[in-house]
Amino acid sequence: MNIAAGYAFIDARIDQDRVFPVGNQLNNAPQHTVGLWTSYEIQSSTFKGLGFGLGLFYVGERQGDLANSYSFPSYVRTDASIFYKRDRFRAALGVKNLFDVEYFDSSYGRNRVFYGEPLTLQGTISLEL
Repeated sequence: MNIAAGYAFIDARIDQDRVFPVGNQLNNAPQHTVGLWTSYEIQSSTFKGLGFGLGLFYVGERQGDLANSYSFPSYVRTDASIFYKRDRFRAALGVKNLFDVEYFDSSYGRNRVFYGEPLTLQGTISLEL
């Protein structure tokens, strides 16, 4: 079993500017982000090499522009995977945004706001030579 976790605190603010107020938060920069990923691979039996993974990713509230005139709400996204490894062969299916949560990924002003990816599947097959 593998577990990876991370936390970031970012206090990104304007410290001098002629247009925007000093102290405003930078856009697209949440103060708090947290990530947790865990995976497990079966080590013996008929299912040796079969594995599963699950991840939770939290992104805190953040500003949509430098004027801090609007903000995006925080969100939690869940990702998952199932994989099989045997000798030099590996096959995997990854699922991003497992519960199809609607969230805002970023913006470049009020007229350029980008949604986060919806439920997304990605498959890979590899062979080490």
